[in-house]
Amino acid sequence: MNRIFNVLIFFVLLLLAILIFPVTGLTQSQQGIAFKRVKENFDQRWQFHKGDIAMKRVVQAGGQGGLTDTNVNVIPTKDTVIDYTNENSFKVFYPEDWKEINVPHDWVIEGTFVNDNTLGSQPAVSGYLPTGISFYRKEFQIQATESGRKISIEFDGIFRNSTVWVNGHLLGNHASGYTPSNYDLTDVLRYGDEGKNVILIKVDAREYEGWWYEGGGIYRHVWLVKTDKLHVDRFGTYVTTPSVSADQASVSIKTTLSNEYKTPRNVTLLSKIIDHHGVVLETKTSSLQINSFSKIEVSQQGTILKPMLWSPETPTLYKILTEVWDDKNLVDTYETMFGVRTIEFNRNGFFLNGKLYPVKGTSNHQDFAGIGVALPDKINWYKLKLLKEAGCNGYRTHHPSTPELLHMCDSMGILVLAENRHLSSSEEGLKDLKTMLYRDRNHPCVFIWSMENEECIQGSVTGIRILETLVETTHSIDPTRPVTAAMNHGRNEGGYSEVLDVVGYNYGDKKMAYVKDHENHPERIVFCTESTSFISTRGEYENNWGKGYVSSLSKWAPDWGPFPGEDWADIVKYPFLGGTFVWTGFDYRGEPTPYRWPCVTSHFGFMDICGFPKDGYYAYKAAWTNNPIVHIFPHWNWPGKDGENVPVHCYTNCEEVELFLNGKSIGKQKAVPYKKLVWNLTYTPGTLQAKGYRDGKVVTKDLIETTTAPSQITLASNSTVLAADGCDVAVIRVAVKDAKGRVVPIADNLITFSIEGPGKIIGTGNGDPSSHEPDKAMQRKAFNGYCLVLVQADKQVGEIRLTARSEKLKGNEVMIKVK
Repeated sequence: MNRIFNVLIFFVLLLLAILIFPVTGLTQSQQGIAFKRVKENFDQRWQFHKGDIAMKRVVQAGGQGGLTDTNVNVIPTKDTVIDYTNENSFKVFYPEDWKEINVPHDWVIEGTFVNDNTLGSQPAVSGYLPTGISFYRKEFQIQATESGRKISIEFDGIFRNSTVWVNGHLLGNHASGYTPSNYDLTDVLRYGDEGKNVILIKVDAREYEGWWYEGGGIYRHVWLVKTDKLHVDRFGTYVTTPSVSADQASVSIKTTLSNEYKTPRNVTLLSKIIDHHGVVLETKTSSLQINSFSKIEVSQQGTILKPMLWSPETPTLYKILTEVWDDKNLVDTYETMFGVRTIEFNRNGFFLNGKLYPVKGTSNHQDFAGIGVALPDKINWYKLKLLKEAGCNGYRTHHPSTPELLHMCDSMGILVLAENRHLSSSEEGLKDLKTMLYRDRNHPCVFIWSMENEECIQGSVTGIRILETLVETTHSIDPTRPVTAAMNHGRNEGGYSEVLDVVGYNYGDKKMAYVKDHENHPERIVFCTESTSFISTRGEYENNWGKGYVSSLSKWAPDWGPFPGEDWADIVKYPFLGGTFVWTGFDYRGEPTPYRWPCVTSHFGFMDICGFPKDGYYAYKAAWTNNPIVHIFPHWNWPGKDGENVPVHCYTNCEEVELFLNGKSIGKQKAVPYKKLVWNLTYTPGTLQAKGYRDGKVVTKDLIETTTAPSQITLASNSTVLAADGCDVAVIRVAVKDAKGRVVPIADNLITFSIEGPGKIIGTGNGDPSSHEPDKAMQRKAFNGYCLVLVQADKQVGEIRLTARSEKLKGNEVMIKVK
């Protein structure tokens, strides 16, 4: 008994000794204190400076003629900037134009359109928003307890050519505006009482990467990532499913581990695959040794029984929870989402999970009304939702996208053609390609990689060499997906197409190039990477060169595309094409074909830049969905045209459509799939109605009426509740209606907005491709009956009241809860 008592006393004294005299000289990991991974959103409370700052050098920490630590600590405080114009000294001045902002942020959208007829083929042709140089800075603190961790910063996207300093130390430069950049801050941070940290970023957006509006600034999210020095590497997991059947799916997990300690570490890797019910697979390695400052790749395999397959109709996702154990200490966790599905391209088309699956896709740029390229997550979600409602199941990025968009496509069920920006095998070009591949290869939504779009050197000797390097690089990093290129020429020149797994055809319907090549090249697998290019202005039915508007009734320019929906007839007739990506889902700034100034926005979208549908939207909804669709146009407000001929057009997927004018039948027409119906009517004000028939029964109707004068404003918000996170956004559609509640299709009233409560207006728009109104404003003119306002929540709970007013119109308001 005394022995037991003595043993207990010994252990109590030992525990007290450990508590009173803690072990020194050991890392927290060695003491058994786990460093859990933290990915902290770093978007809030930046300072922004528009314009250049003269800096001969930023820092040389100490040394002859350099800056002392005390001086470095001044760089810069909230209201100061350091001017290093003298080799051995500096001066402080206080600019008035630093302002506090949150990111994502696009400062170019705040500018005023410029008309420059000397631009030629520059972005936006003769009308553009000026770019330039800007600076961002942020003060932040790191707790003393964080010393010993690895701390890095991840920028999802900065447009463009960004240079980063922390506490005056130059960390690096990143040229691309579309790929993420990452910097290790560990060595240059100040911890605890050492003082505040300051990050300073120079952004030079003067050079463009595309021929469309690209904005400028930190336009995607920023993350501060904190890990143990033994951790899963950046983009460090790779999940594949080598074999899939209804009974089981084999899973291969490759994990790259990084040891940044000065000594070797013994590590155990545990990977758990989780579905919505819980853990379905767990695999653990034996102890492995990683040398100091080294990386290893660990392979694990397992089997999922009765797997739930991912598809746009059933976007089921699995999660891998990776645990890194250093002896008995859990030092890092990492999550990877993936899906189980099979993809195959062959001479007969594209197959998803073993079934022929035509891709109903759209090509898209990243901008939106009111906010330029700085899209909050909710706006990306909103745009994807609109596309899904049209029956779209595919999305072409046209450049590496924001990662949040791919996560949304995973969860919503949208296939993604992920496209590299430039055909370049330079060091920078390969780095950008590899970054896209490593970052995005676990997304089940990504079904094919594209190396380029319409590069002028397609088919040339140089182009072939570069393409070979890019394709080989892609295959080595991700052998599970095929590689294509979006080609508008050079397909049959010099063997360029032979380098690709799948040959992409942009506008192969012209002279039926893809059908002829399918016959002439039996080894070639083809896909329609881009089609349509039908231009129209929402609600406009006459071409107007002075205003920069394009009629939705006729095909004018360009000459290489069909009417909306007609391109889908080729996909149905020739399923070996695999699908198509319509150019485009939404209008975007730049490329105002066929116009120049005053037009500043494209006309290619089947929705405008606000997401309001054009008439062509219904052509694709009719082609891509089974829901009965009848859509007639133009509107029926034509003062001064009484007795004149006004053709009525109709998109439908019904078997027959009957048209009525003021209750009188104009007659039935049998529908030809994917073709417009047209009636020639003599204009008489009143009511125009169309009835769609299937199997002889009316299954849907459409109605348009001649309205009276504008009388009232209505507001429709896509959200009635927002999260109090400083990020969430409500999209509020504004309509001008007559006294009977009918949208006035020619209304252009100026709407003024005011807001109360924990929120702010972050932008407005109206879809007018020639509008030069500021996007960042408290007012907007309606364009053909509609405009849009975006409201973002603050971090306080409460209720937002948005009020809309206009002279001679009855105003309205909408309430949005923030919680």
